[in-house]
Amino acid sequence: MSVALQRARPWLGTLVEVCAEASAAQCARRAVEAAFAEIEAVHRCMSFHDADSDLSRLHAAAVGTAVMVDARTVEVLRCALDLAARSHGRFDLGVAGKLVARGFLPRPRSPFTPDAAANWRDIELLGDDRVRLRRPLWIDLGGIAKGYAVDRAIAALQEHGATQMRVNAGGDLRVAGPREEVVHLRDVEGRGIAGAVALRDAALASSAGAATRQRCDDRWSGTHLDARSGETVGLSSSASVVAPTCMIADALTKVAFAATPAFARRVFAHYGAQAVINDMRDCGGVKGRAA
Repeated sequence: MSVALQRARPWLGTLVEVCAEASAAQCARRAVEAAFAEIEAVHRCMSFHDADSDLSRLHAAAVGTAVMVDARTVEVLRCALDLAARSHGRFDLGVAGKLVARGFLPRPRSPFTPDAAANWRDIELLGDDRVRLRRPLWIDLGGIAKGYAVDRAIAALQEHGATQMRVNAGGDLRVAGPREEVVHLRDVEGRGIAGAVALRDAALASSAGAATRQRCDDRWSGTHLDARSGETVGLSSSASVVAPTCMIADALTKVAFAATPAFARRVFAHYGAQAVINDMRDCGGVKGRAA
């Protein structure tokens, strides 16, 4: 007979819930503590706000200087750069300068202002966990690191003997174990239930453009951008992506907003992912499409 344990703590700018089943209560407690330790480590490495994070040290260094970072940061950067290339720049971790200018992120302590023409191609992974910026650029991993933290927490739970587990970080979640779990999806405005997804050894990430929108220069702006143009996308949409890992699911919600359905399907197919995008039109109707 297994023992179930559920705990929640504030991390990653949200409330993170960890649920684990194990053969004994002590085993479940150790597994949950290990999961939260991984989540904390990812937060401290990749936070845009933490002055001691890897990102802050990159932003504080002179352009062209190699900066030593945590191996976990390198893993996320490598995945993000692959996603940027495969999405033809629709997903770009180099959009932080635009988000700062629009008031969504605070200005980091940095000796430079980002070059308007700089993008993900100006981030260089040198090996030995070193990173270098070729041109002035501020990096935001908010669109992918939360999913990675969920994946790391799941790995920690498995390593410490959990048999059935779920980690939920504000809508970015992953389920592992032999049992299927049903997850309910919220509607475009986040007020009601729009559907349900059954997960077994899979991840789900959901994002709604309206959730973070604000007025900027007499127009609505949001945190989801088509990085090629800098234009806000998905203000009236929500996207839910199912993928093998939460890191991929998290990042692909941004591609879903910025890409045409045909292009999104090609990108999603590469990563073994599927999505449902709901659009709220002026008429008040909700239309769903799969990608």
